[in-house]
Amino acid sequence: MSAVPAAPRVASAETDFGLLLVPPRARTGWRVVPARVAAMCAVELQKLRHDRTEVYTRAVQPALWLLIFGETFTRLKAIPTGGIPYLDYLAPGIIAQSAMFIAIFYGIMIIWERDSGVLTKLLVTPTPRAALVTGKAFAAGVKAVIQTAVVVVMAAVLGVGMTANPLRLLGVAVVVILGSAFFSCLSMTIAGIVLTRDRLMGIGQAITMPLFFGSNALYPVDLMPGWLQAVSRANPLSYQVDALRGLLIGTPSHLPLDFGVLTVSTLAGITAASSLMGRLAR
Repeated sequence: MSAVPAAPRVASAETDFGLLLVPPRARTGWRVVPARVAAMCAVELQKLRHDRTEVYTRAVQPALWLLIFGETFTRLKAIPTGGIPYLDYLAPGIIAQSAMFIAIFYGIMIIWERDSGVLTKLLVTPTPRAALVTGKAFAAGVKAVIQTAVVVVMAAVLGVGMTANPLRLLGVAVVVILGSAFFSCLSMTIAGIVLTRDRLMGIGQAITMPLFFGSNALYPVDLMPGWLQAVSRANPLSYQVDALRGLLIGTPSHLPLDFGVLTVSTLAGITAASSLMGRLAR
């Protein structure tokens, strides 16, 4: 028998070795943005992995709202909720509130990164500014989903009747992520305007309570005076709460409108924050 020539095998080995020396083709065009967004989101979530105390400490305030405010007003029956126990009515509002409180101070982190020089290094990379903002915004959304899971467990312990439908729970996660992404972009936009942590902290504290009380988180919109109803209709938090109530406890809601408003608000927030990101690095 004749020997099999070894040349093709050598050529194949050289070809395989050559692949190790040639870098993979860089992503171009539209493929760049999702990869960079995912990378920035992963970087932000690494911080939570190394320090989980934020999850535990932020669970205190929702617990107090449910235990004290919710239980008290359930006994008083002072707020008409259409036959729904007030604690059930309140729980989705507290979920939205806790998610907003996580996101609304996200701009402080951006200013800290500016002061430490991290933001300047990020802005000189090929990463689009919109991808940088989007990654941070959706990282805030993922943190808020974790917080939501904690609040849902607490509400279930208190006897709140919530759905166990996986599709509805997936919708809840999407709503929480969109709402948190918007409020984190709002915070980053304010950071790009005021440029200092002290000013941002003051503005954040000044707007969180009006956003919360000017929504339908605690009481129906019909009970509000006319001017506050107008504020509530312009408040993205109201649409987030409306969607969460419809998905979690099955109250009448306007899900297409809610998702539409949250999506448009998030895109507008990303655009605004991206346009001001360069101002922070000056």
